[in-house]
Amino acid sequence: MAVDTKSQAILDSVLAGTRLTAADALQLWRHGNFRDMGNVAEEIRNRLNPADEVTYTAFRVVNYTNYCNIECSFCSFMDEVGSGKGYNLSADEILRKVDEAVALDAPQLFLQGGVNPDLPLSYYTDALSAVKEKFPDVHIRAFSPVEVLFMEKLLGRPLAEVFALLKSAGMHSFPGAGAEVLTDRMRDILSPKKASTHEWLRAMETAGKNGLKSSTNIVWGSEETDEEIIAHLDALRTLQDNTGSVLSFVPWTFQAQTKKFRLRKVPPHEYLKMVSLSRLFFDNIPHIEVSIMVAGKQLGELALHFGADDINSPVIEENVLRSFGLKSVEESRRFIEEAGFKPVRRSFSYLRGQKSDLGK
Repeated sequence: MAVDTKSQAILDSVLAGTRLTAADALQLWRHGNFRDMGNVAEEIRNRLNPADEVTYTAFRVVNYTNYCNIECSFCSFMDEVGSGKGYNLSADEILRKVDEAVALDAPQLFLQGGVNPDLPLSYYTDALSAVKEKFPDVHIRAFSPVEVLFMEKLLGRPLAEVFALLKSAGMHSFPGAGAEVLTDRMRDILSPKKASTHEWLRAMETAGKNGLKSSTNIVWGSEETDEEIIAHLDALRTLQDNTGSVLSFVPWTFQAQTKKFRLRKVPPHEYLKMVSLSRLFFDNIPHIEVSIMVAGKQLGELALHFGADDINSPVIEENVLRSFGLKSVEESRRFIEEAGFKPVRRSFSYLRGQKSDLGK
């Protein structure tokens, strides 16, 4: 087999400290050997993070409503607004779930739901305030770009003012959820009613410039092109150049939930190539997370040797995806140890050795 000298030269340049261009990333994605990419990605990972350690965190997902008018083609979680079949959690119900999470040694909340036009802005701020008052040491990561863009319309004021209200009510960080693939062609295929690429990025940039740390991801395995995958990564790297607010990147693959869109099975070597490419491309994002919930344990373990330094588990109560994840702190630590690393707990803000980063 002929040696791919072009891809090898690109990998050598990354090791020497050169930033990958989008064109070089496309070359590696199309033609690079995933093992060679993994070797270089592991070296870069070890320069950025302790080589013998893998971090993990524990948190509870609370989906406050499953009514949604966005109607993503790949989502089986939502119920149609007005159907009477869905739910809106009360503040007391949310508090009860947080209380259970604290008892399970997971004092962090990921509050997220559908876009329900029947909920007033006070619903969101009241829920945040209730959690903040009863659980002042619980970190609240809340909502998503599409949710806050809806709140911007409710408030009728600039998005920065929405974030100011949410922060005042108790929100501590903001997830970069709902990205999928950041090209308008793919967003029109997957979620025609969802925020455009520009609007998604505007929400993320506004959050970052208002002091909210975040995570980012990609979800692929549908009709996206190679060029669109690289365009997505490039948009996120530019976002981080502008804000410095992104702490981690998580590669996800689409899971079979509905028959409304084309699903392509992503083979294991392609998943590992994505993990490696993201570590090589994101010279400005410190952490690459593996979602054991999506990848599963065997592939997730391999990914820790292909550039990832963190596992996105355990997650208590995940309603959107069928989970292959780790169910407890003990199971997470054992998984990391069996992969050959020392487990180190961290908070949402990546404070090492912390269960939460509040009240410390």
